[in-house]
Amino acid sequence: MINPSKESAEAVQQWGDTTSSERVFAPLDCWGIRRGRPHLVDALHPAAEDIALALSNLYLRESLRQQSIRDILTGLFNRRYMLESLERALSRAQREKIPVGLIMFDIDNFKDFNDVYGHDGGDALLHQLGNFLLKKTRGGDIVCRYGGEEFVIVLPGASLENTRIRAEEIRKGVKDLLVYHLGKPMRKCTLSLGVTAFPEWGTTSESLIKSADTALYSAKNEGRDRVVAADNSIV
Repeated sequence: MINPSKESAEAVQQWGDTTSSERVFAPLDCWGIRRGRPHLVDALHPAAEDIALALSNLYLRESLRQQSIRDILTGLFNRRYMLESLERALSRAQREKIPVGLIMFDIDNFKDFNDVYGHDGGDALLHQLGNFLLKKTRGGDIVCRYGGEEFVIVLPGASLENTRIRAEEIRKGVKDLLVYHLGKPMRKCTLSLGVTAFPEWGTTSESLIKSADTALYSAKNEGRDRVVAADNSIV
């Protein structure tokens, strides 16, 4: 039986030798489903060629999937994937009564940076910032290029205070980030960051993003290169 989202199939009845069969799997992992007819693999029907083709198709599918959910320049997730992941994280958080932190930040005076070093220099900075964020975040974190020089990080299980601490670590780390362009180091950059958390400052993806965005603009208005957490006046 294939679930309504068509993301997984589950065996509801089995017979014969089932020792090598998975009970839950992605539909396209099944060669019978892919071909639309029964597919037999046993000693009388060697299937090495079919398996090789199936693996090749799976690798291609994963490659295309990664291209569809990641930003090419930074290697981070794109905005659409982040929004989908945030919805899933909030659904789980509601069920399990756990927090979800969110950081929204951008590069201070990025236009001036582009004016000095050109767009190639700006791209080099964005690329290195992406590498830095991937190294400094956990596997379960959702790190996204939200658009232009703006970024969002979703932290499942993180309270507002833990999220603020993580944001401060990122702010300090980026200040020491040295990026080279055309063989020469460019000037260092700073970040302005706004942080918020579910459920205190928003219970939907829209309200959380708005809360973080408002905190971000407060950080910029207060002089940039700082972290501002959501509070009652902001929300």
